[in-house]
Amino acid sequence: MKHLLNLLAAVALLIWGTHLVRRGVLRVFGANLRQLIAHSVSNRLTAMMSGIGVTALVQSSTATALIVSSFVGQGMVSLPAALAVMLGADVGTSVIAVVFSTDLSWLSPLLILVGVVLFISRKDTTAGRVGRVLIGLGLMLLALRLITESTTVLTQSPAVRTLLGALTSDLLLEILTGAMVAVLAYSSLATVLLTAALAGSGGIPLDVALGLVIGANLGSGILAVLTTLNSPLLTRQVPMGNLIFKVIGVVIMAPLVGLWLQHAQAYVPDAATQVVLFHLAFNIVACLACIALTGTVARVAERLMPAQNQQDAAGTRPSHLDPSALATPSLAISCAAREALHLADVVESMLIGLHKVIRTDDLRLAEELRKLDDKVDGLYSAIKYYLTKISREALDEREGRRWADIISFTINMEQIGDIIERVLIDIEDKKIKKGRQFSEAGMEEISELHARLLDNLRLAMSVFLDGSVRDAQKLLEEKARFRDLEHAYSVTHLARLQDNTVQSIETSSLHIDLISELKRINSLLCSVAYPILESAGALAPNRLKPVADRS
Repeated sequence: MKHLLNLLAAVALLIWGTHLVRRGVLRVFGANLRQLIAHSVSNRLTAMMSGIGVTALVQSSTATALIVSSFVGQGMVSLPAALAVMLGADVGTSVIAVVFSTDLSWLSPLLILVGVVLFISRKDTTAGRVGRVLIGLGLMLLALRLITESTTVLTQSPAVRTLLGALTSDLLLEILTGAMVAVLAYSSLATVLLTAALAGSGGIPLDVALGLVIGANLGSGILAVLTTLNSPLLTRQVPMGNLIFKVIGVVIMAPLVGLWLQHAQAYVPDAATQVVLFHLAFNIVACLACIALTGTVARVAERLMPAQNQQDAAGTRPSHLDPSALATPSLAISCAAREALHLADVVESMLIGLHKVIRTDDLRLAEELRKLDDKVDGLYSAIKYYLTKISREALDEREGRRWADIISFTINMEQIGDIIERVLIDIEDKKIKKGRQFSEAGMEEISELHARLLDNLRLAMSVFLDGSVRDAQKLLEEKARFRDLEHAYSVTHLARLQDNTVQSIETSSLHIDLISELKRINSLLCSVAYPILESAGALAPNRLKPVADRS
């Protein structure tokens, strides 16, 4: 019982080490990996090579699938190119399995020692994140050694020998078992390494191990599909296409297990090495057989998962918050930023409609715009919840500031939506239902403020998108102009009241409240400039003038 518990603990340690390495590499090199993939999909060969390189670093074809799927969902990469990347990714993870199958146990203590020192001494820096990766690598090597030792002891037990002797090869059952283990372990690499260690120590027969390897490859394809179940359909097409590749690989390699057992023994006597080389052969054969079929498989995936109809013009549903991107924090930040701009587009629609309601007294349009505020609230909640699922410790300093900027921007957009809704209610109650009209001069003032406000909204969106210091300074200048203009229009409105202008008297309260609310909206828009100017050192610490001491 003790030795069985040791084996299970070693397996858990292998899975945990794989997890640490995958997350650590994504945190350190996530943005660079994204750029590498994005710039290497001009043809199938370079796309495949990028998949090999990225997966060799991440040590997880599933993680690569999530990155590439996000690119397809955002329209940055075509589906055939993404599938070519996935073929390379599968070869990359099998190459890593071959490397780890060699005796590197001597390296484990060194990696863990250096990793712990880096992680503890510089936890929130790049060096600390590299330390996390080294810890994960060391734990994986340690786990493989422990698995070998535990299975060696277990196979010496008479009861275990009897059980192993009773095992008969059932290839279909072995494939299903390997697929299930890969899904549960969230890693085909860990499953293959475990299988190799068990076969090398005599824990399982070699023919059973090869069946488990085929299943592990199938399981990695199923795992990517399951991981992206809640993602947009465009994102889910990549894992589906990759799963089709896996099925083709199973169909090709399953009948060749007997030939491998018959001929490989003469060249590779070690069972563990045979297992990982068979895993490599599986993915190379699948890659060569399918690289010319990426276009065909892409069309099949598109038929199986046809893209939904385009959303309505207002774009009221989240369209960029890809759950699969959360595995790569830098990519998730980009998704959240795009969704924040989507939210701003809805607010812009409300703002444009507001002016039309003021001019035309359209009650139906006013009701539709007030319903849009519910959509704004929904988008705001979705973005906020999405951002809370991004690990803050995985973000570097720049990404952390971007995270805070997105939160601030979406809060302001949500508040602007609430203000517009309140203004619409006031217009309905105090103007439309009572049949009142603004004076011609008053309407011109409101139109002028609205036009400036709309320009400032678009400028604020531009500042949020590219972080231009020059545009941020311009936005603050517009804030001062808007404030002066609002004050001037308040004075002219009071002058019209003194002239006993009937329309001005009837709509006085609404007019003053309206231009005041437009000023509030403008202030919320201009607040996007402050973090950018502060980071650039272009913001004065205090605008108050010193007061002379009169004592």
